[in-house]
Amino acid sequence: MDTWTLAAIIMLIAFVMTMTGRGGGNFYVLTLVLAGIDMNLSASTGQFILMSSSLMATILFSRQKMNHWKLTILLGVLIFVSAMSGGYLGHYFNERMLKIVFAVVMFLAAILMLRKPKKHLKSDRKWIVSLKSNNEEYHVNLLITVPIVLLTGFISGMVGVSGGSFLVPLMLLTMSVPMHIAVGTSTTLVTISAAAGFFGHLGAGVFYPQLAVPLALGGLVGGFLGAKLAVKSKPKNLKYLFAGTQLVASVIMIYNVL
Repeated sequence: MDTWTLAAIIMLIAFVMTMTGRGGGNFYVLTLVLAGIDMNLSASTGQFILMSSSLMATILFSRQKMNHWKLTILLGVLIFVSAMSGGYLGHYFNERMLKIVFAVVMFLAAILMLRKPKKHLKSDRKWIVSLKSNNEEYHVNLLITVPIVLLTGFISGMVGVSGGSFLVPLMLLTMSVPMHIAVGTSTTLVTISAAAGFFGHLGAGVFYPQLAVPLALGGLVGGFLGAKLAVKSKPKNLKYLFAGTQLVASVIMIYNVL
């Protein structure tokens, strides 16, 4: 498969995935692996594409006030460090194991999205942090959030997936953040995670710009169009789109590993 055909596929993936706050890193890696590209190179290229497309979407979502900046800063610091570590250490792991981790992460994220969100937590409880934005108040349980975000960031950087695969379910299920706000906030965090993961791979010498740059152009176009449509979509539709695409990705990757 030639590079520009891959770029067209990446554009379509970015269009659909950006709508759910993930950017498409899961499917970028999957597409590259199925095209016969080495897993570690697929991971680094996927992070570069994801960084580009998610940055475009972040700009558009921020203009629509679909981003919770306080929550972004809190989670962003954690995910940046862990994603860079995962990207740098990814090439030390067995390729088959990386694919298995990829598939398991995708499947669990899809199942989590089908659960009903928990009620708001009481802000006077220990380890609960209250954040206010746009006249809305959200409660973050640090005992749950910190370890999940650190693990999510590390796996995202290592495997090349987008952290939104777990960040969106985390915000919906434990913080009762509305779907549109979760999508906007997650997209910003995905940009941070992808940048950290990419620079980790770059530091390890795993990058091929002749492949990554054309594919990133396709991601930019798809990310722009997907963000535009997400603003107008119903939250319920975004939720089911998230879960459905996650299940498809996990099943295809499991089949590929076996």
